[in-house]
Parts: sequence; C-alpha cells; structure tokens
Amino acid sequence: MPRSLWVASLLAVGIGLSTCVTPTPYQPAVERYGYSEQQIETGRFKISFSGNSLTDQATVENYLLFRAAEITVESGNDYFVVADRDTNERTTYRATPSYYPYSHFHYSFFYHHNPYYGYGPYGRYGGYGFGYDSYSRPVTRYTATADIMSYQGEKPQDNASAYDARDVMRTLGPSIVRPEDLAV
Repeated sequence: MPRSLWVASLLAVGIGLSTCVTPTPYQPAVERYGYSEQQIETGRFKISFSGNSLTDQATVENYLLFRAAEITVESGNDYFVVADRDTNERTTYRATPSYYPYSHFHYSFFYHHNPYYGYGPYGRYGGYGFGYDSYSRPVTRYTATADIMSYQGEKPQDNASAYDARDVMRTLGPSIVRPEDLAV
C-alpha cells in the first residue's frame, strides 16, 4: 500500500473515531442522547436532555434550561416556570479485558491460590477461560427532566422557579455546543 494511501486511511479512521468520543452536543435526541419534549397542554411542556458518558451533569442541566427557554420563545411566550425538575444519574460498569503475556497462561499449570477454588492447578480461573485479566470502570450518564409552564409578560420577581427565556438564551447561548460546532 502506498504511504500516502496509508496516511489518508489512518487520518480517515482517526476523524471517524474522534466524532464518537465527544460529549453529547445540543441537538434533538439521536438514538438515546439529546433533547426531547412533549407538549402536555397549552403552555405546559415536559422536557428532557440525556447526555452520553462524556457529558457532565452541569452541561446536561444547562442544555435542559436552554431548551426550555427556546420552547418558551418559540411558543410566543416570555418566561417559564419550572414546576418539577429532576436529574437522574445512571452508573454502569464496563469491563475491559487486558492481556498480560505472563499472567495466567504462563503459570496456569502450577499450583496457585484461587479465592474460589483454593490452592490448585490452573491459577486464578480454575482452568476456565483465557489468559486475560479485566478491570471495570464506571460509566456515568445523566438525564435531566423538567415540567415547565410558559407565560407572556414580565417574569415575576418573587418566584425563584421563574426564568426569563431570552435572558437564559443570552446567558447560556455561548456555552451551547451544536453538532456543526464539532465538524472538523
């Protein structure tokens, strides 16, 4: 294979992989990640934003508020009140195999202590499986949900759950990362 073709192939694979390892951008839900909303009644919406394992909790919650502000403005209103809000944290553990050349195959036919099988041949796995270790790492994903009600007029100053939609969009707008911002 000519060197230039090899370099081009490697570059294409690198670009393809880099798009897979970015936090969830602000977008409608694609597969599981992004925002979704449902209108419950006039001026009332249920909104959610789900992030992948690279999207932190603060980003998920900010994207939810930004979407609430967008919906409020799109529906011809000026402010919204958050009636109910929750952030769900889901942690799973992903096992990653690692091969150590001198681990189990190297000494598996000698007597070793195994917590499940005691002392005996075959090392750690009691004669079953391959010469691989594995380790687990936590994978945490956040989903924020809110029920909002949107209204026309000036935001009431005495309600801490009320947000001026245009002010939220102006304040959070610079931190919003859209899919086109990730394009190489």
